[in-house]
Amino acid sequence: KIPYPVSVHFGKPLPAETSADEIRGAIEELSVDYFDAKKPARPGLGQTFVRAARRHWGTDFMSDTTGKRLTWGRALIGAVALGDKIKARTEGQGNLGIFLPPSVGGALANLATALLGKTAVNLSYTASESDRRYMIEQAEIQTILTSRGFLEKLDLPAEAVPGAVFLEDILASLTAADKRTAWLKARFLPRGRLAHARDFQADQTAAILFSSGSSGRPKGILLSHHNILSNLEAALMIFRVQRGDKLCGILPFFHSFGLTCTLWLPILAGVPVCFVPNPLDGKLVGRTVRDEKATLLFATPTFLLNYLRRCEAEDFKTLRFIIAGAEKLKVKMIDAFEKKFGIRPREGYGATECSPLISFNVIDAEVAGVRQVGTKEGTAGHPLPGLAVRIVDPETGEPLPVGQPGLLWVKGPNVMKGYLNLPDKTAQALRDGWYNTGDIVTLDRDGFLTITDRLSRFSKIGGEMVPHLTLEETCMQLLGLREPAVAVTSLPDEKKGEQLILIVAKDKVDPDRLYEKLADSDLPKLYVPKRENILPVDEIPVLGSGKLDLFALRTMAESIKKAREQSS
Repeated sequence: KIPYPVSVHFGKPLPAETSADEIRGAIEELSVDYFDAKKPARPGLGQTFVRAARRHWGTDFMSDTTGKRLTWGRALIGAVALGDKIKARTEGQGNLGIFLPPSVGGALANLATALLGKTAVNLSYTASESDRRYMIEQAEIQTILTSRGFLEKLDLPAEAVPGAVFLEDILASLTAADKRTAWLKARFLPRGRLAHARDFQADQTAAILFSSGSSGRPKGILLSHHNILSNLEAALMIFRVQRGDKLCGILPFFHSFGLTCTLWLPILAGVPVCFVPNPLDGKLVGRTVRDEKATLLFATPTFLLNYLRRCEAEDFKTLRFIIAGAEKLKVKMIDAFEKKFGIRPREGYGATECSPLISFNVIDAEVAGVRQVGTKEGTAGHPLPGLAVRIVDPETGEPLPVGQPGLLWVKGPNVMKGYLNLPDKTAQALRDGWYNTGDIVTLDRDGFLTITDRLSRFSKIGGEMVPHLTLEETCMQLLGLREPAVAVTSLPDEKKGEQLILIVAKDKVDPDRLYEKLADSDLPKLYVPKRENILPVDEIPVLGSGKLDLFALRTMAESIKKAREQSS
């Protein structure tokens, strides 16, 4: 922009002996103030889309693997037409359910919801039916936008989606007059009126995303317009999108990384996106990236491992940037990816409660002879601008020095409003604007975060905290495995408080051999589970996002141990 806008914020004076680490913390808190100062004048997601669509009207915007392809202008017209058709049906309903994969139809459903000024609730199609009904009940959803073709692929009857409104029916009902009206509105109606932004406040809830339920019932996470837009603006400050970029969108919209980075980031950045409904279809993802000449890909390490096996070397030739989140990205996998595709994926880190980006590794930069290191492999990168981070002792809550592992708290404009209908859990997670991530991390002198483990993924044995991730990674190294084949959980123990349980995939791991290797390793003896606690199973339970299903893992361990006790 010319002239380029600059915002200056002043903090409290700091003593001359203040350390560099303390100064960095103070600057981080000032960057939080910068984003919060923008809140009163911030437009909503609907207005943001209208502005972008009118700016790029005739250029390509979105496509999917069914052959659907829309320009920005046609996407806005389609979202307006869809919104007009469902407006009367959803009168008085604040939350609108969406049950669709990443696709042109799924994107239009979310955009129409934003234009209507309603809250989008993208429902998981990998969750159990009971969990999905729980989500619908909690969010008080009366109408769900879906597709007959999609339900057929899932082999689900229409009755499984209460209040279903099918996109095919809406499309068939559109008259020539409806299309003309939508075109006129999209072209000429003032942006605020088109996005139903009367009395709009940036703190209004834009989306409710349900947690994966990896450790119990899914929690509804309330994200505002300010949460989502601030997070993406911060990401775009350090992740420079180029004019010729195109994103390949594979992550589901019920996943926070998918909704914000796959749908709304391209809108803010003004770049096209090509959707692939099933991220597990490695061949289709590879073909789409190749045919569409996509340059950007957001994924999880589990999905990348699938592409490593199923995609051809030429498929990812056009990619210039891959960010992987939701799980730890191992250096061995990065090396294998570069060897085959010529590109090194970069690790990022986030939480749905943080809209979701907290940190990620970026490309190194050099300006006027000064080099800025953007990536340290094995870390989750730098925290985004606009975020303040604090590492504290999990027991006392006291701040810890640089390099010492502790519990990560995050403060910023991206931190959620709270949990839906769960005031007690909200109070536990949020304190004076700070969010308790539940993750144990270290922060090095250069400001890079390294994730050690989830606090919930530690066992307290004989008074000592034993990290599950350390044991899992050691097992993988000892066995020379690249694909996840071991998972750690714990069960109560009368003498030591907890006992470690090691679940292993029986087609990949020999329990006796693994136990011998663990016993001979450098691990502390406390970290080595008993031989009878190494349990072979057909398959390690994972969620649709690729994350370990902690709840199912613990339940599996309980049932196996109970069956063994009964048989003996």
